[in-house]
Amino acid sequence: MTQRKPKNWREARRLRAWELKQQGWKQSKIAEALGVTAGAVSQWVKAAREGGVEALYGTTGGGPKRKLAVEQREALPDLLARGAQAHGFRGDVWTCPRVAQVIKREFGVQYTPQHVGTVLRQIGWSRQKPVQRASQRNEAAIEQWREDVWPELKKKHNGRNEPSSS
Repeated sequence: MTQRKPKNWREARRLRAWELKQQGWKQSKIAEALGVTAGAVSQWVKAAREGGVEALYGTTGGGPKRKLAVEQREALPDLLARGAQAHGFRGDVWTCPRVAQVIKREFGVQYTPQHVGTVLRQIGWSRQKPVQRASQRNEAAIEQWREDVWPELKKKHNGRNEPSSS
């Protein structure tokens, strides 16, 4: 079996330690030569004995396992597509805390609202924030102001370097 090329200097160091051990070097001398502790060399040698040379290569991935199963993740967009009101919320807007509640209720998996944003991005959804507007808002008056007052205000500002209030 041919050894593959190490990806980084750490892998190369572990492989070199194993080579030196195979040549009969003592672990303390290997540690001294490679600038590591004897305990590190001992761990590397043990790993290579138990798992072969492949055990000296780094692993990718890691981290905790996903709490939601693949099927559950695939079902989540359909649940959200029903709308927030269908899940008992007032207003049809999804927020991270709301999605976290639905995930807990439907799948028994608890996520923080902050982590829900990550889950939503992974399934191609973006969270929504409710647009909060005054209930007394007068759309007609606002539009009239934009058409009549705003252009006049813009004309008064002639673009010269006038002192600002900031």
